[in-house]
Amino acid sequence: MSIWSSLDLARAPSDGPVAFHDDLGPECLLDAYRHGLYPFPTATAERRALRRRAYRADVAAGRIRVLDGAGDRDPYAVAWCSPDPRPVILVDRARAQRSLRQHLRNRVDWRTTVDACFDRVLEHCRADRDPRWMTDALCASMRRLHEAGHAHSVEVWDGDELIGGTYGVRVGRVFSADSQFTLRSGAGKVAVADLVRRFAEAGGTAVDVQQDGDHARLLGARLVPRSRYLALLRAGDAGVGALPTGPLPARRLADA
Repeated sequence: MSIWSSLDLARAPSDGPVAFHDDLGPECLLDAYRHGLYPFPTATAERRALRRRAYRADVAAGRIRVLDGAGDRDPYAVAWCSPDPRPVILVDRARAQRSLRQHLRNRVDWRTTVDACFDRVLEHCRADRDPRWMTDALCASMRRLHEAGHAHSVEVWDGDELIGGTYGVRVGRVFSADSQFTLRSGAGKVAVADLVRRFAEAGGTAVDVQQDGDHARLLGARLVPRSRYLALLRAGDAGVGALPTGPLPARRLADA
């Protein structure tokens, strides 16, 4: 039985952690995504102690679950989140924002790829982040999921230079985009827009961007209830194909 099946997300907090659990192994990680959760690890004892103090009352009241850890590891090392509502890009309604389309019309050398350099995208996404939630353990499991065909990256290139990208985990008709990076203005947005376009062509339904905000809205995200997001996950993958992987000119998104 899945450890995540014991969580009652209908009664879980709408923001912040819904559980603490230290297992970041690839099997547990993929199962969490299938149940509508994503991890927010920390690598420092200080931040683990802060979490323990900050959420003591919620844990005591049963609003946040602390799931059994492995050995003597601290379950507060990994917070698991499932926001309600959830910021999601519905691919059949998505269209690149006007400013991005105008930007792309002058970027004749930009192109996009899928899974061309997953490790490099991971490293760029984790660079200069404070706190560094993309820990070594999380990245190791993401690489395992990539090798197994569950995690993917989209890269944006200017000639032979990698200038932006995004990565995440695919579960049936939903793609959960975990992070993105930008080394050239607009390149991260191009990566997500390209992911949405390719996922739509593969028969996908939604791209989850996990955290709401102006950036998410500019990419076309809209808030949906957690119950609807979980229903999208349960819809399965019948009729969904592989992501188109060939290199494509980024300027095609100007006409999306």
